[in-house]
Amino acid sequence: MALAHNLGFPRIGADRELKKALEAFWKGELDEAGLRQVGRELRASHWQAQKDAGIELLPVGDFAWYDQVLTHSLTFGVVPQRFQRPEGAKPTLQTLFDMARGANGTDDCCGGAHAQEMTKWFDTNYHYLVPEFSADQQFALSWEQLFEEVDEAHALGHAVKPVIIGPLTYLWLGKSKGAGFDKLELLDRLLALYDEIFNRLATQGVEWVQIDEPILVLDLPQDWKNAYERAYNILQRAPLKKLIATYFGGLEENLGLAANLPVDGLHIDLVRAPEQYPTILDRLPAYKVLSLGLVNGRNIWACDLEKAADVLRHAAERLGERLWVAPSCSLLHSPVDLAREDKLDAELQSWLAFAVQKCQEVAVLAKAVNQPEAPDVLAALARSRAVQASRAASPRIHKPAVQARVAAIKPADSQRNSAFAQRIAKQRAGLNLPAFPTTTIGSFPQTSAIRLARQAFKQGKLTLGDYTEAMHSEIRHAVKIQQDLGLDVLVHGEAERNDMVEYFAEQLDGYAFTRFGWVQSYGSRCVKPALIVGDLSRPNAMTVEWIRYAQGLTDKVMKGMLTGPVTMLMWSFAREDVSREVQARQLALAIRDEVVDLEAAGIRIVQIDEAAFREGLPLRRSAWPAYLEWATEAFRLCASGVRDETQIHTHMCYSEFNDVIESIAAMDADVITIETSRSDMELLEAFEKFDYPNEIGPGVYDIHSPRVPSKDDMVKLLTKAAQRIPAERLWVNPDCGLKTRAWPETEAALVNMVAAARTLRATLL
Repeated sequence: MALAHNLGFPRIGADRELKKALEAFWKGELDEAGLRQVGRELRASHWQAQKDAGIELLPVGDFAWYDQVLTHSLTFGVVPQRFQRPEGAKPTLQTLFDMARGANGTDDCCGGAHAQEMTKWFDTNYHYLVPEFSADQQFALSWEQLFEEVDEAHALGHAVKPVIIGPLTYLWLGKSKGAGFDKLELLDRLLALYDEIFNRLATQGVEWVQIDEPILVLDLPQDWKNAYERAYNILQRAPLKKLIATYFGGLEENLGLAANLPVDGLHIDLVRAPEQYPTILDRLPAYKVLSLGLVNGRNIWACDLEKAADVLRHAAERLGERLWVAPSCSLLHSPVDLAREDKLDAELQSWLAFAVQKCQEVAVLAKAVNQPEAPDVLAALARSRAVQASRAASPRIHKPAVQARVAAIKPADSQRNSAFAQRIAKQRAGLNLPAFPTTTIGSFPQTSAIRLARQAFKQGKLTLGDYTEAMHSEIRHAVKIQQDLGLDVLVHGEAERNDMVEYFAEQLDGYAFTRFGWVQSYGSRCVKPALIVGDLSRPNAMTVEWIRYAQGLTDKVMKGMLTGPVTMLMWSFAREDVSREVQARQLALAIRDEVVDLEAAGIRIVQIDEAAFREGLPLRRSAWPAYLEWATEAFRLCASGVRDETQIHTHMCYSEFNDVIESIAAMDADVITIETSRSDMELLEAFEKFDYPNEIGPGVYDIHSPRVPSKDDMVKLLTKAAQRIPAERLWVNPDCGLKTRAWPETEAALVNMVAAARTLRATLL
């Protein structure tokens, strides 16, 4: 018998109820009791949806008010000193949000404290809050959420499996603060708390606990491998059955380690790493459950049920009652329910599966082992065969003209006419900017008026002419504010753009779109990735008229704003029938056409955002060279069709650059802007050690926090940056786009940013 279980479910709600409740709470429009009620209703709804889909063992502990790693930090008492309440006081929900968003000046304990650093969850577009560890770190059970939710689920009659991040993965994800020390020194202290948690869960009637250890798919140092054996030998005395969950890749050289840990079960990802399946059968001890992740938790394409069922049937012959089936990873990365989609054509909809449907696929696969001749199983397998055949033969996928253009790419197409030293001299002469030039990353606040106008236009309630005038009015407003503030390089504010990927995807041939395909990026921030269905091309110019209009309002330099090919790819639900490299090249050619058209329209700076460049890096170093080669080539391909005098910028989000700095230099952007404020400019160490040759704009304030930094804060950060990067190569800008902020805080922060740049011109030059 195969058991159907799930590793985690999206927490935001089918209508983004959690997002709306959080933002209402932060605005003071919803009290804490109301927020907690929304959470209870969502959890109950999600448990029932999974149970109705056929999941037999439901995850508990996958719900988070902001981020699951942050929840664990509160559970373990890992609260930085700047957020701690009076001695002995437990953290509150406000503590959690202060750690995530920064504390405002009115907070009763930690006003003005900056938020914890945020970075990407492995190679996904989900962000987590980085735990901060000190050498004297103590761990204590400080947050009751997990236990409360177990009681909630039991009261509703559900069989549950609590989900907890494993001790080694939790330590790996954090960073050491203060004097240098080895994070592994904290392991024994942390294990004592895990033992306490497991014992308490056992008293609540829990039989199985899922311990997420995804770092087992990474290249681990030997001391971390040794720590695994020691940690789980200690934890085996806890009275629960333990399932170690690995995902996002293959175990490779860690397979034997993972298989032999003294636990009761192991989950592996057979979507990302199908090749590990045969080996694991031979290495798994005879007492241990094996959970096979056969349904893709990170993409929206329907599972090939027949192919997956063949694997399961083979496994069942070896494992019998010890076989479980699940998605490859948590469904956090999937939209909630395809049944909500009422605008997709029948063919395309048949190709897709969201979280609810993925749970149904898991249940069908389990039943295909348990009751292989059941009529509903046979019908589901027949439908799956028809879906796979439909996709393979559909003319909406393959476009000979696009494929021919990609095949004709030559090496010279990916090279600028001159080296950076020659280009920058021409650019400085033509642009005539001051030292420490100020700019923003592109977007300005997306007000309710903007969103309502866009909605009315899409619903046919606003004519194209009226919508265009509404957006022109917003552009005029953004340009005037920037001029009044004294910014040096302006942007048009992106009022007409719903999302930095979706806006462009809507104008490219080869994409499709959902109405409710939202996934969480962090906190209340949700994105709705477009679907790459077929070969990609640009039928018409996408941004030229908007940027041309904005440039006509000012004598200052106006940046054209585009999203790069790697980011377009990574932040879409990509095809699985062709390689990412092929899709990136198709996107690069489409964006190249837009860059050339912007230059022809008189735009002298074009920013091509590659926020996801580091995110796309494979988890295993052995796969890095191939990815970095095609990713850098794709950027150069889209950026190299212009004259030396046209300056190419790019922007990258929270990333550790040390390991890929040479490839970032190989992108050959004239100016790179990066997010550095939360790390206190620590990320710039990579650019110092490598001697990065081009110009850099290190972000001087965190746009993800409502906190307005002072001029002195920014001067301090820029002074630190100037110790690493020559002052003549530094730009001054925020960490990221400003679309999620409000105008008052945006203006206040930019006033201070411009003042900081002027101070530096007077003191450092």
